[in-house]
Amino acid sequence: VQVVETGGGLVQPGGSLRLSCAVSGRIFVTDAMAWFRQAPGKEREFVAAIEWRGTTTYYGDSVKGRFTVSRNNAKNTVFLQMNSLKPDDTGVYYCAVGLRLGVEESAYDYWGQGTSVIVSS
Repeated sequence: VQVVETGGGLVQPGGSLRLSCAVSGRIFVTDAMAWFRQAPGKEREFVAAIEWRGTTTYYGDSVKGRFTVSRNNAKNTVFLQMNSLKPDDTGVYYCAVGLRLGVEESAYDYWGQGTSVIVSS
């Protein structure tokens, strides 16, 4: 199973980025997908998750109203649209795949290598 994140980069505060996560080597359509992030010197934290039909989503408190998670099962891809970015959003963003929807890392079996997001002026 391969999980590959793309779309990270440097953005100014208040700007937007869209992360993508492509999954291969697995039946994707029934999996739950999630995004986590890890800021420098901090533990990894939950950002967002989406169940396989796309009708149920969870968000971390710090990103609610600014980030949107979505998926395209036909393309085995999940997205994270990040708006109104803040310096506190800086970190490495990881995509994760699992059989059940959850906010804890233990719910997910496969992880990508991460993509770096830097929010700075």
